[in-house]
Amino acid sequence: MEGLPEFYVLSNTREPPVRLQWLPSASQEALQLSAPVLLPTCSQLLLFSVGDWSGLSNDCNLEVHLESSGGTKISLGTLSNESRCFIWDCNSSNDLKCMLEDSNLHVTILLKGKAHFMNNRPNQESRKRKRLKDKEENICPNKEMKCDTAKQKNKNGKGTSFTKLVASAKTTSGISENDTWSPVEAVADGSTPEARTGHTTVFDPESRRIYVFGGSKNKKWFNDVHILDAEAWRWRSVEAQGKVPPLSYHSCSLFLGELFVYGGVFPRPNPEPDGCSDSVYIFDPQHEIWYQPIVLGKKPLARSGHTASLLNKELYIFGGWDTPLCYNDLFLLDLGLMEFSPVEVNGSSPSPRCWHSAATISDTSFLIHGGYDGNQALSDTHFFNTVSKTWTILVHKSLPRSPRAGFSMLTLSGLKEDSNDCKPRELLIFGGGDNEGKFYCDTVRLQIMDIVNV
Repeated sequence: MEGLPEFYVLSNTREPPVRLQWLPSASQEALQLSAPVLLPTCSQLLLFSVGDWSGLSNDCNLEVHLESSGGTKISLGTLSNESRCFIWDCNSSNDLKCMLEDSNLHVTILLKGKAHFMNNRPNQESRKRKRLKDKEENICPNKEMKCDTAKQKNKNGKGTSFTKLVASAKTTSGISENDTWSPVEAVADGSTPEARTGHTTVFDPESRRIYVFGGSKNKKWFNDVHILDAEAWRWRSVEAQGKVPPLSYHSCSLFLGELFVYGGVFPRPNPEPDGCSDSVYIFDPQHEIWYQPIVLGKKPLARSGHTASLLNKELYIFGGWDTPLCYNDLFLLDLGLMEFSPVEVNGSSPSPRCWHSAATISDTSFLIHGGYDGNQALSDTHFFNTVSKTWTILVHKSLPRSPRAGFSMLTLSGLKEDSNDCKPRELLIFGGGDNEGKFYCDTVRLQIMDIVNV
């Protein structure tokens, strides 16, 4: 709900926090949230909120209870604008032992006070129209977006939350206890990025900006650009000039301050299936314009789910797929000449795959990990040397062993204070899934020198 934070409960240190869901209510004095919990898994419960509290009055309190299906209720504490989180000791209640006999336990929150947002709540009919609109096909959200409309939707200045990893200790295998994920409060000038998948996110260390482009959600497609200022944590939606199609599962690389987008899936009208692109599009952030360069040479076949690794001015395109084919070919795009050429690899190449990840680890090498071959998720890691033009398979105990696809992998550079250069030193791998219904929330951080000599 707009103007209200999200509430979470953590009852198991081995599982992610559970978000409390709003329960139907016609009264602003009786708003309730609820989430199931499993006890006992630890000696404490952590209750916390994330996001915007502007929709609640300053004197508004939220009473938190632990309830069983048998009607037993324990008061855990109170959340407020001044106290947005607390820890409850499970050993502090004598009634808890009786409740543990009931496996159906819920944490509930009852609103006590005024909720300002209630005056602007949409009625039932408007909610129905919104759901129907979300199901429309091949919608380009910023095609006819009005600036005034975007500002009206975010008039309280609050925006989409962002999550960052605070790395305070270095490890060689996995994340240490001192490395923590934390939500970032970000405000917005206009609209914030809508939920999506298959988009790209690129960080510009010069301007300290994060660029988000494209993606899709169900049958809704995006070609919008959003910029997050990593210093002020402020979102801005770009009213870009020029033409770029809605794309999902494309690649996006930053070179000389511009974004180079290649490939991806784009929507076609029914009954034709969605198609893959073989085009290159460039976004100029300075003038906020899209343009298409003249590209020479032999282009790769159209594809999506590939990777693009930038080494100096050379962009290496590997893998991807265009149903029903999966690729393991390697192409080079010279960004100075804007010319494609196939790379003649010495020896064998990794097996065909898509939805894998790649990371540049030196001026002459990059590596790929995981992916999906059309039948199963993969767990192997391969290293490519651009001088010898050879692939080498990497095996190390610190590399993830579970098959995964659709995850993120990036390099972490050394600090300027520690050395004269900022070459990649560590590798960070997060998330993904095995394409069999299992998803990962683990974070693996490892030293590059441990797995390959560069």
